[in-house]
Amino acid sequence: MILIVVLHVFSCSDKKKQQKGLDIKFKKEGSLQLKKAFNDSLIKLLDIEIADDDFQIQTGLMYRNSMKDNQAMLFLFPDERQRSFYMKNTRIPLDIIFIASDSSIVSFQKNAKPFDETSLPSDAAAKYVLEINAGLSDSWNLQLGDKIEFKILN
Repeated sequence: MILIVVLHVFSCSDKKKQQKGLDIKFKKEGSLQLKKAFNDSLIKLLDIEIADDDFQIQTGLMYRNSMKDNQAMLFLFPDERQRSFYMKNTRIPLDIIFIASDSSIVSFQKNAKPFDETSLPSDAAAKYVLEINAGLSDSWNLQLGDKIEFKILN
């Protein structure tokens, strides 16, 4: 019995070491345009990685050491409702952008801190969530009401 407990403890610590050493690379799965609400002008064109199943949504950008400024992760949910994210196992600071089913930005959580497990909720119902490097939503002057358009690669 003691041997099983000892083996379990070592096994768990090995898994933690492996997770700390992970560096998952960005995989382009589509493109996304950020557009100004008032005149439809292009703000930024991004390469996106898609999170659309339970595992991808729960994992998100965890274990990434970096992400280029022209890259983002887009979370696709089956319904529109209040969303909440956290930064568990996320090494890079992020801006989290909540987007309604009509593709308009409804809420921001800016400069989310790495590894912080504090809840980061949306201020309104969202069907999509876009994660970009921290500070970019301000430098791009993104505002509530701005829109997204995205295409997923086949």
